[in-house]
Amino acid sequence: MLSELITLLREGGTHRVVDLARALDTTPTLVEMMLEDLEQRGMLKRVGGACSGTCQSCPLAGLCAAGESGQIWALAEG
Repeated sequence: MLSELITLLREGGTHRVVDLARALDTTPTLVEMMLEDLEQRGMLKRVGGACSGTCQSCPLAGLCAAGESGQIWALAEG
């Protein structure tokens, strides 16, 4: 399942954890654990995660993939 997650991430774009979980037929909690595992392996890096306001007042609310946790990940270069 980890390799399937990597494939989804390499396709580009932004992905919400719940959407990745649906695509992998698993839970958002397991996807978050896999993302953290990929970070520990050096394949992902954290690039954000601290929103200062609420989603309703954010101009990017409809485009944001950070979700409730506010964490944003990116594939590590290399």
